[in-house]
Amino acid sequence: MIEIERKFLVTSETFKTEAKVNQRIVQGFLNTHPERTVRVRIQGNYGFLTVKGKSNRTGTTRFEWEKDIPVEEAEMLLEICEPGIIEKRRYLIEKGKHLFEVDVFDGVNQGLTLAEIELQNENEPFDRPDWLGEEVTGNAKYYNSQLSKHPFSQWGQR
Repeated sequence: MIEIERKFLVTSETFKTEAKVNQRIVQGFLNTHPERTVRVRIQGNYGFLTVKGKSNRTGTTRFEWEKDIPVEEAEMLLEICEPGIIEKRRYLIEKGKHLFEVDVFDGVNQGLTLAEIELQNENEPFDRPDWLGEEVTGNAKYYNSQLSKHPFSQWGQR
């Protein structure tokens, strides 16, 4: 139930040619407290309820609990989420023994593309694809919970 992941900006769309799968994701947050978030997600034909704890100092590691729920229940829960529903398309790319999840955001976060990789430990080496850019692990503005409150389209307006 511990998640270890690193997050990166993506520098080009060449990852799409390597993707095995892509799915539309819609998600909202029932709670975005700094100590914990509670997320509702619809990914393809599946619904999920996820609780995430506070990240460690480096932003790589935190508690995560996830439960499958019927899509109909996820749709009802999305109706009572905090303002700021996230819409994106997720591409899955295998590189070596790892899986990259690349999210291309839509709606008010359009123009932002992020890649995540889950690891067994914080210092685990991995093959770095050419399209992987600056690491943003631990930068809270790139957390989906924060993108729901402060969307990418508004970053230049501050």
